[in-house]
Amino acid sequence: MSDSTDEIRVRTDGPPPTKRRRIAAPPKPRTTTHIDLENHHEEDNEDLERLMSALRKKKKIVVIAGAGISVSAGIPDFRSSTGLFATLRGQHKLKASGKHLFDASVYKHDSSTESFHTMVRELAQMTSNAKPTPFHHMLASLAAEGRLMRMYSQNIDTLDTQMPPLSTTVPLNTKGPWPTTIQLHGGLEKMVCTKCAHLEQFNEALFDGPEPPLCEKCKEQDQVRTAFAGKRSHGIGRLRPRIVLYNEYNPDEEAIGNVSNADLRRVPDAVIVVGTSLKIPGVRRIVKEMCQLTRSRRDGITAWINLDPEPQGMEFKDCWDLVVRAKCDDVAELVNLPRWDQQDIGDRDSYMVTGDKQKENRCATSLIRDKIAVLLERKRARSSDEEGFVSSQEMRTPANRKSKLMEPGGMPTPSASPRVRSPLPVVRPAAKGRTKQSTLTFGNPAAPPPHRAATAAKRKPRQPKKKETPKPRNRLDQTFKATKALSARDTKKTPRKTQLPPDPDSSDLSSPLDLPNDFCSLPSLRPVNRAHKPAALTVLPGPPDVGDPYGFGAASSPMTAATVSPVSKPEAMANLLDS
Repeated sequence: MSDSTDEIRVRTDGPPPTKRRRIAAPPKPRTTTHIDLENHHEEDNEDLERLMSALRKKKKIVVIAGAGISVSAGIPDFRSSTGLFATLRGQHKLKASGKHLFDASVYKHDSSTESFHTMVRELAQMTSNAKPTPFHHMLASLAAEGRLMRMYSQNIDTLDTQMPPLSTTVPLNTKGPWPTTIQLHGGLEKMVCTKCAHLEQFNEALFDGPEPPLCEKCKEQDQVRTAFAGKRSHGIGRLRPRIVLYNEYNPDEEAIGNVSNADLRRVPDAVIVVGTSLKIPGVRRIVKEMCQLTRSRRDGITAWINLDPEPQGMEFKDCWDLVVRAKCDDVAELVNLPRWDQQDIGDRDSYMVTGDKQKENRCATSLIRDKIAVLLERKRARSSDEEGFVSSQEMRTPANRKSKLMEPGGMPTPSASPRVRSPLPVVRPAAKGRTKQSTLTFGNPAAPPPHRAATAAKRKPRQPKKKETPKPRNRLDQTFKATKALSARDTKKTPRKTQLPPDPDSSDLSSPLDLPNDFCSLPSLRPVNRAHKPAALTVLPGPPDVGDPYGFGAASSPMTAATVSPVSKPEAMANLLDS
């Protein structure tokens, strides 16, 4: 066959062809990109823009911060060459690292306790003089915009929690709601009693010397117990800073676990780990779970921001999308979010309509006027009305204004000339009766209300109530007597209807029938007793005749003379006997 006559043949006897399913493209393999802002190159601009876009647009951001974000504020970190672990060793003449001053064993010896108190006082003085860094302000702006889902802070300087958007609660609630900032290691803003767990504001002057200060609340309770109640003392607790030391139980451990589980269920879209070395096992676990879950999303992103390299190991393999070697303040300046405490209103020329000074002065005077000035002006207007002066508002009413039609040479216009309205009729109260609705007076409000009519309907005197006769109680002799209440209609005696005596010859004794005179009835089969006397019963010498067992046949039967004819007939047998 030629090409012009070729046809497409489709088989209709078999099953339809299978549909082609769209095969989803496999996800792109995740790679880790390194960015060095200290030695910046133009090739890194695309990856750096990816980080800036995430911090500007992502709506569920989780930040895990360490002591590195407060270095620019004058507070040293812990593990760097100029950190606290290195400087405290020479300052307090310690045999080992300064890490021992952050261990729970400092309270075993007086010398270590005194060194710990000295270190705590110095840190409290530094934090009181420090101010939040640009990175702190960027975090506060994210929280104010509602895009910071959670911030896990390892810092005890409380520079972040001093700002209202990043405030926290001490202690944390185990069942929520939870604040934006979660302090993993406590803070220097509170001190706690070791016995009664009473919280107070931190007072650095109390921590002087090897002896921890006494708890005033425990001291007061102990005095009441021993002096007034005469009982033995239960002891007085000691105050300490509410920070978590090494080899010590964290009082917020359960709450932190619940917060992290709740954040994992919400699946953050960006995780930023900044200013930490991830040496604490609990923090490492949070970072690992957050990063793995975030990278499972198509649009999720994880970033490591620090001057030190990222942690190595199998648990952090394929954990980061971006590794940025930079200072955190430089990243905050590149993002350039508006400050949370400064309202951005833009350029003055962009929102001012004109440069008219008179308009600006009028606007300024309207802003100066407060509620008190408005109330005073209204009070003056009311006082002028009471004295008889006409206010400016009444001058503008149509009743007090003269129509332009009455003026000479005036031309009627459809909109400019108001109509002269007729005076409204005066509503007078009704003379009789009492109105259900209150009367509204539209005249002078100071006029006294009209008096009520003197001819008021006299009320009937109240009649004394009738004394109710007490009901007789049930006596013992009437307890078991059966009584039946009879109605009034049952007590009336109704005359009974007289019934005619039944006819012995009739077939139905229930009710007599009115039959015509010429009605022919069948003869009765019952023998008739003419004398109307009961016949004497005779004893038969033998059985009756078999041919006539009932004795109703021949007249010569011995049953004929001995048949008893009763005076009345049973109702059920009347029809059978007559038929």
